[in-house]
Amino acid sequence: MLTPGEARALIERWRALQGGFIESPRAAVEQADELLGAMIQRVLQGMSEERASLREALQDAALSTEELRLALRRYRALFDRLLAFY
Repeated sequence: MLTPGEARALIERWRALQGGFIESPRAAVEQADELLGAMIQRVLQGMSEERASLREALQDAALSTEELRLALRRYRALFDRLLAFY
């Protein structure tokens, strides 16, 4: 859902805002809120795109059992990633 580059950039932004807490606590907390909101949106976007890709692949009524098995595995992988948040 996040590329390694996106993850690094988010980590860097977190470190920067955390480092600014002593000088400006309110601004740091506001930045944390903004960063978390952007991160949630990006993760949701990635998951939605992956689901759309899966749904598009299922439009073919002539899919073999093997193709359906692979699709179910991809759904399970997405399901597991969502559960990892809990």
